[in-house]
Amino acid sequence: MFIGPSPPHTPLVNRRNNHRPRTATVSSALPDLFLAAVSLLFLWPSPKPLLSLPPNRFSFPLTPRRRSTAMSRRSPPSPPPQRFANPQSLSDWLEPRLPPDSFAAWGVKPGTKNVHNLWLELSDGESSITDSTPPVRAVNVVTVRVIGKNGKILVEGRQELSDGSVRERFRPLSEKMKPDETPDEAVFRAVREELGSIFDGGEDDVVGRVKILPGSYSRRVEEKNSMSYPGLPARYALHSVDATVEGLPEEDFCTEENECDGESVEETRAAGKAVTVKRHHWKWFSPGSVRA
Repeated sequence: MFIGPSPPHTPLVNRRNNHRPRTATVSSALPDLFLAAVSLLFLWPSPKPLLSLPPNRFSFPLTPRRRSTAMSRRSPPSPPPQRFANPQSLSDWLEPRLPPDSFAAWGVKPGTKNVHNLWLELSDGESSITDSTPPVRAVNVVTVRVIGKNGKILVEGRQELSDGSVRERFRPLSEKMKPDETPDEAVFRAVREELGSIFDGGEDDVVGRVKILPGSYSRRVEEKNSMSYPGLPARYALHSVDATVEGLPEEDFCTEENECDGESVEETRAAGKAVTVKRHHWKWFSPGSVRA
C-alpha cells in the first residue's frame, strides 16, 4: 500500500442543508428565527376582535341577564298630560282645535257641560286630553250594575242639573275614576256620592251596605263623541262590576248629589261656574233591557 502525504482537511458537509458547512447553517438560522418571532406576534390573538362591529350589535354578555316578565309586559309610557293654569287657558287652547259651533254650545245647549267642568276633570286627574286636532278626551269610568232583590238592575233615568236643565241618561250607576283608584274603590265612592243621600248613616254605613259580586268584573273600551262636550271625541275605558246595595227602595226613587269642595281657590271658583248634578232619578229595569 502506498502511503503518501495526507490530503488537505475538508470540513464536514451537512447534506440536509444544501451541502453547506455547519457554520453557514447556524449563521443563516438567526434571521429565520427572528422572522418566525415577528410572525408569531402578528398571529397571536389580539385582545380586540379582528372584526370591528358596531356597538351593541351581535354582542352578548358572558352571563346574560334574564328579562323580567313584568317588564316585558309593561306598556310604553304615556305622554305627559296637558296642564292648564285655569279654565281660560284651557278655553284658549281648545278654541282653534274644535269646530266653532260645537264649542260655542258648551254649557249653553241643555244637558251639556262647560269648560269649567272639563278643567276640573283635568285638574283632578279624572280625565286627560291629547294634543291633537281635534283633541281626544280619555276617561276611566266604573259602571256598577246594582242588582235588586227581584233581580232587576238599577238605572239612572235622568239628572237634574244646576242650570235647570234635565239630562236623560238610561244607564247604570257610573262614575269617573280618580288617579290610582281601583275599580272596587271607585264603586264604593260612586255609591256614597250618588246614592248615599237616601241612607241615614254616615260614610261607613254606606260602605257597609255594598257587596261586589265575585267574578263580575269586565272591561271594554268605547270611542264616541261626548254628549257633555259637543265636538270633543272621547275614549272611555269602562270597568263594569255587579253589586248589591242593602236598603235601597224597591220602587223608583230620587237622590241628592253629595258635592265635594275644591282643593284650591281656583278649583272652588271653577266649581261655582261649572254645571253640576243636583238630583239623580233612579228606576229598576229587567236585566235584558240594560247594557252596562
